[in-house]
Amino acid sequence: MTDSIPRSRNPGNLLSRRSMLRMSGQGIGTLALTTLLHSEGLLAATGDATGPRGPNLDPRSSHFPARANAVIMFMQNGGPGQMELFDPKPRLNQQDGKTYERPVETFQPGNSDKLLRSPFKFHHRGQCGMELSEIIPQIGTVADDICLVRSMVSEHNNHTEALVLLNTGKIFQGRPAMGSWISYALGTENQNLPAYIVLRDPAGYNTSGTLLWENGWLPALYGGTEVNTKGTPILNMQSQVTLPVQQRNLQYLAKLNQRHLEQFPDESELETRIRNFELAARMQLSAGDTLDLSRETQETQQLYGLENPTTAAYGLRCLMARRLVESGVRFVQIFPPAGQPWDSHGNVKTQNESICAITDLPSAALIKDLKQRGLLDSTLVIWTGEFGRLPVSQNGTGRDHNRNAGSFFLAGAGFKRGFVYGKTDDVGYSAVENPVTMHDLHATILHQLGLDHDRLTYRHHGIEESLTDSRVTGARIVNDLLIQPPV
Repeated sequence: MTDSIPRSRNPGNLLSRRSMLRMSGQGIGTLALTTLLHSEGLLAATGDATGPRGPNLDPRSSHFPARANAVIMFMQNGGPGQMELFDPKPRLNQQDGKTYERPVETFQPGNSDKLLRSPFKFHHRGQCGMELSEIIPQIGTVADDICLVRSMVSEHNNHTEALVLLNTGKIFQGRPAMGSWISYALGTENQNLPAYIVLRDPAGYNTSGTLLWENGWLPALYGGTEVNTKGTPILNMQSQVTLPVQQRNLQYLAKLNQRHLEQFPDESELETRIRNFELAARMQLSAGDTLDLSRETQETQQLYGLENPTTAAYGLRCLMARRLVESGVRFVQIFPPAGQPWDSHGNVKTQNESICAITDLPSAALIKDLKQRGLLDSTLVIWTGEFGRLPVSQNGTGRDHNRNAGSFFLAGAGFKRGFVYGKTDDVGYSAVENPVTMHDLHATILHQLGLDHDRLTYRHHGIEESLTDSRVTGARIVNDLLIQPPV
């Protein structure tokens, strides 16, 4: 492959392909730039996700009829405490300060063997009577719409490994995220926006950062694209030249690329890059309108808490997520404030009160808004962290990480409503009834999107890789969570 036109075919002052690519890169966006600079290994497996001209985001049929056509994932990283939020433990409260007889995994110095009660009261919420903590009153108002799992288990007590597992199916870095798998399988219904969008705190990254939305060895087209909720939505999206000039530049670049494809018809890596440039150019024209939240009514803005400084930033991300799935985006991830906001090592009372004040109202608002717009039936909402917390104290008032038990909830897209599943022991140390692994969660999510987790594969280094790797992990669809389980 050559980066310039042969001398004999370059009369006058025609630019080289390298110069043209560098010039046209201004204003095309990070998605295109990332792909342009991506290393070797972009070739996709054969199949609908590639087509005759390489990887693409064309909408594709699922393996079987789907209940969901989009996913919104609340990433509550840091390890939300199950006994502070979703899993009341009367015996833990009664045994406060007493020695815990069972061995306890320790992750950091400061863990004791003394049980620590939860400082919060639980109340029955909704017609279903689901018991939820007093510090998530707004989530309590949608109790009849959520499917609560109290028996989540993970495989690692470290944040990064557990978060990578939650998002990619393995604790090892470098694998495709769930959103990438879904984009690869289904494409997107809006060709003017990426299939997979990440909404993070503009103040900074959470622990593990971009590891959680990488494309891995899938083509770069399927990786997560960061969208800002402050300032310019898409980084480097504003063109530095006038539209007519840019159009002429891109038209000329297209001719150069077409000439290269004619010379090397089996070279599909360039086509992958071209698709990214085309998407970025379309985003310049449409992303601004989609992400313009000023068009929302005052009532809607109040619903998400945009007038309250405490909830405004997170509420903005939640509202933006609704607009994105409404516009046909396939997978959206919402992150809480930067760092590890649920990581209550120091004080379970003050730290949980602080993060719940930020996330509770907007989380419930999104579910309510989706429902009133008729979108909840087709949008799968997930609220989860990477693991739970230990029942014993750390440093007297905090809790350490616990991979043996945690809670999460789902809503919409064919999941049971007002339903509680699974059980932990009397103090919340381990799941003892109907444990749900991260692999089970992935298999169930894929199923609601009409995808067979064993059939969704990609050949990498001669191996048919998958998100769940069920032959090793034993991943299963959790039928009990579904309104209409598979036959």
